[in-house]
Amino acid sequence: MIRGTLEAIWIKRARRGPMDPAARATLIAGLGIEGNADQGGRRQVTIIAAEVFDALRTTLDPAVAPVMRRANLLVRGVALAESRGRVLRVGSGRIRVYGETRPCHLMDEALPGLKAALQPEWRGGVFGEILNDAEVAIGDLVSWEVL
Repeated sequence: MIRGTLEAIWIKRARRGPMDPAARATLIAGLGIEGNADQGGRRQVTIIAAEVFDALRTTLDPAVAPVMRRANLLVRGVALAESRGRVLRVGSGRIRVYGETRPCHLMDEALPGLKAALQPEWRGGVFGEILNDAEVAIGDLVSWEVL
């Protein structure tokens, strides 16, 4: 089984508000991340891959940073592309991926060209529903559940 790690956590206090870095977060089943603006529905948490931003630093701009994507979790070592319907384990938490997070105009406000750079091959990350209450922290193991 391929395992990765949770490298960063961000919590958004308000829609379009700043992304606050956190060392740990509380996942609440069916709702979202405690204190995060996005609650309920199918888009309770957003996840991006660190490898995408490693590549963007060489192809787009050395100043590109994952926080510009405005996602909640940054993972390394786990491919997110084409993962609709799969369950991702982050520490003791479980997240069902519902789809690809399509980049929006806010990406170009952060860095011109970022929206287009994130569009192909699920590079903008994924969104999903939290399936169980859990505490997650930077450094936690990340892996796909085996079907």
